[in-house]
Amino acid sequence: MGIVNVTPDSFSDGGQHDTLVHAVAHAEKLLKEGADILDIGGESTRPGAAAVPVEEEIRRVIPVIQALSSLNVPLSIDTRKPEVMRAAIDAGVDLVNDISALEGLGAIDLLAKSAVGICLMHKQGDPQTMQVAPSYQNVVEEVTHYLSKRIELAQASAISANRIVADPGFGFGKSLEHNIALFQSIDKMGTLLGVPLLIGVSRKKMLGEITGQELRERMLGSVIAAVLAVQKGASIVRVHDVRETVDALKLWKVLK
Repeated sequence: MGIVNVTPDSFSDGGQHDTLVHAVAHAEKLLKEGADILDIGGESTRPGAAAVPVEEEIRRVIPVIQALSSLNVPLSIDTRKPEVMRAAIDAGVDLVNDISALEGLGAIDLLAKSAVGICLMHKQGDPQTMQVAPSYQNVVEEVTHYLSKRIELAQASAISANRIVADPGFGFGKSLEHNIALFQSIDKMGTLLGVPLLIGVSRKKMLGEITGQELRERMLGSVIAAVLAVQKGASIVRVHDVRETVDALKLWKVLK
């Protein structure tokens, strides 16, 4: 899954693709590099990020979705707002990638009436404050329990299991210790949840905390983490560095 951030303030590439022309060019580049899915986001959810009004988020993402719809590639909308989900579904997206796991008012009903896929992610708190003091008794058990309950609720609302993907939410209300424990349990969580897992650790702070590398120097760590995630059973890896990740996964597949 290649990341297309149509935002001025995303933690890694904010402001680089925040016009229609730049966003479409970046998306086409990711496809040439081997991306299978494009994830389009109009609101940064990095720690400390300010919320974006619904109208502004729609203004940012819908023209990009419309421009990319002719490429015949699965498109994902990265949003937590039901109004944005509705506009994106009407514009032709195939997947809703929701950091709030359909907790938004009306989100479950909206998805139940559609045919698109849904990625349910775990987070603790909101982006503005989630990294202040994240706390768990047992992070793996608590994240797995939360996602299991959201999956059950989605299925009870007529969203079939084959439409659901789960994301542990690395860096969303988690310390380095929590992130490591979750990563080491990817295979266990996948088995317990019974749905494909999406793993997104690309360029994140946890990699910098482990390696000591600043944001712009985390490509190698991101690629290695993506390969390790796939080894542990991840079905989708959400990445900035598509070409390097695709090459690494090709080598792993042949040489493992």
